[in-house]
Amino acid sequence: MAEPFDQRDGTIWFDGSFVDWRDAKVHVLTHGLHYGSCVFEGERSYGGVIFKEREHHQRLHDSANILGFDIPFPVDEISKAARETLRRNGLVDAYLRPVAWRGSEMMGVSAQANTIHVAIAAWQWPSYFKPEERAKGIRLDIADYRRPDPRTAPCSSKAAGLYMICTISKHAAEKKGYADALMFDFEGYVAEATGANVFFVKDGVLHTPLADRFLNGLTRQTVIDLAHRRGIEVVERRILPEEMAGFTEAFLTGTAAEVTPIGEIGPHVFKPAEITLGLMHDYLAEVQPKREAAE
Repeated sequence: MAEPFDQRDGTIWFDGSFVDWRDAKVHVLTHGLHYGSCVFEGERSYGGVIFKEREHHQRLHDSANILGFDIPFPVDEISKAARETLRRNGLVDAYLRPVAWRGSEMMGVSAQANTIHVAIAAWQWPSYFKPEERAKGIRLDIADYRRPDPRTAPCSSKAAGLYMICTISKHAAEKKGYADALMFDFEGYVAEATGANVFFVKDGVLHTPLADRFLNGLTRQTVIDLAHRRGIEVVERRILPEEMAGFTEAFLTGTAAEVTPIGEIGPHVFKPAEITLGLMHDYLAEVQPKREAAE
């Protein structure tokens, strides 16, 4: 069994100071636990450099604003704290988790006077999916739950509460032997996986769902840019589930998933080929720290 996350060695940045990993605790009546008033980011450090550091920390602020609260630490200070968290924990290639939430001064739906807390943790996390699964393409089930209508949930915020149905769906898929699950949106169009965006290939063209009903991932944006550099056409549109039968390649993108080939989605079979493998290579090259010419 993996080491529990509350029993690890190291330090965590917590409200402006570094505390021992085991002492980074919140009260059981914290508003973020009971009412979902919590936002977070998932980041990766490659060679000691956090990829798209500022974009992640700006999005953390934006997500909090959508949920109606202000983070008391500016973007630059959070970036500095994230770098120092890596250094103090002796990490170079790592995953980071900045998180912000409403505290415990008031308990109830309304908690506008509650203190806003922020923490940053970092740990080693080499691969989101098993290496042997990634090599041949992971298998995805079709989730029962759907991504909500943007009029019913803050879909452009990386809010903790939005991941409840993702956990349910991923657990259900894993019990069936799948690595993950594909989710549709509230109208039945293809949306995303439980924690990553999805792309398809047909006749040399990339197709990906419009990211206006779920989070427009930073990795998704990076891969679209990389595809354009290769001269690959990218079409962002509504995709019907039955269209998956006509796609030849498919892959996921995300900070944790990076670029992960898909072998199956329900009854549909795909084979990692030139475009998927090329973008995997390009992404890994993109995230590596750029060396000075003199080096």
